[in-house]
Amino acid sequence: MKLASLKSGRDGKLIVVSRDLSRAVSAETIAPTLQAALDDWAAKEPALVALYNDLNAGNCNGAFDFIPEDCAAPLPRAYHWADGSAYVTHVELVRKARGAELPESFWTDPLIYMGASDAFIGPRDDIEVESEDWGIDFEAEVVVITDDVPAGTSPELARNHIRLIGLVNDVSLRNLIPAELGKQFGFYQSKPWTSFTPVLATPDELGDAWDGAKLHLPLRATLNGELIGAPNAGVDMTFDFPTLIAHCAKSRALMTGTVIGSGTVSNVGSEAGSCCLAEVRCLETIANGSPSTPFMSFGDRVEIDMLDDAGNSIFGNIDQRVVQYTPPQ
Repeated sequence: MKLASLKSGRDGKLIVVSRDLSRAVSAETIAPTLQAALDDWAAKEPALVALYNDLNAGNCNGAFDFIPEDCAAPLPRAYHWADGSAYVTHVELVRKARGAELPESFWTDPLIYMGASDAFIGPRDDIEVESEDWGIDFEAEVVVITDDVPAGTSPELARNHIRLIGLVNDVSLRNLIPAELGKQFGFYQSKPWTSFTPVLATPDELGDAWDGAKLHLPLRATLNGELIGAPNAGVDMTFDFPTLIAHCAKSRALMTGTVIGSGTVSNVGSEAGSCCLAEVRCLETIANGSPSTPFMSFGDRVEIDMLDDAGNSIFGNIDQRVVQYTPPQ
């Protein structure tokens, strides 16, 4: 099943989207928003699945063309957004570029920070940034949405709490990060917007590509029409999603609608390319002593997508432009 939210108020309006992403139908009679559906998933899921099946069969009254530009993030406001750094090869590369050793604990203990869940935007919304000097970068990631996760849940049991899967562009302002991390208190100003694919999909939609813990397909990141990378999200993922969920729930429960991110998808070596410009610049620094690729500029266009084995987009693509933001006077 594929679900999306049309722009409407602050929390969107729930729609069901066809498997081929061509048609959609309102699900308001079942649940007004995706959060409402998730909050009562056991009761709402069968009706949503029935509507989805009717839509795919062409037997759905009120169906309309699906237009990604009309979509908000599937969860425009989420209760919790925890972003990991599950691909330790990415962290290792970043530290190597600046001549720093990777602590051994990074291979056994996940890195996770709590992000801004009130700053989720749609797949076609502009990336608004005040200054190019802030080092504007995209980060292509996989995310999962959970139901209620009890505190102390094991990785084995955490598998059962994954309800939906999608992709995000977790924008980073790289030149603001060092000063923030230097305070030893985490990201804030350096993490402005996170944009989502038009739809989120239930795990069964992914077939063999989803093994209950990892999504085994290339994640494509394109900048101004040039493919920057397509690393396989199921390869070199040191900490899978159940492990990340269990880590987040070590000392507290997670509420329904929690979004857990993988961090930038990355494969060992540079053959598959990169899912962020910071990694491209690290590779250049290691090879040549300094980076040559700039961060994004106003007018740049970034696209993020994942295709199935037949070459069809699974979640729809993120397609955004970077624009200059002017603060109110």
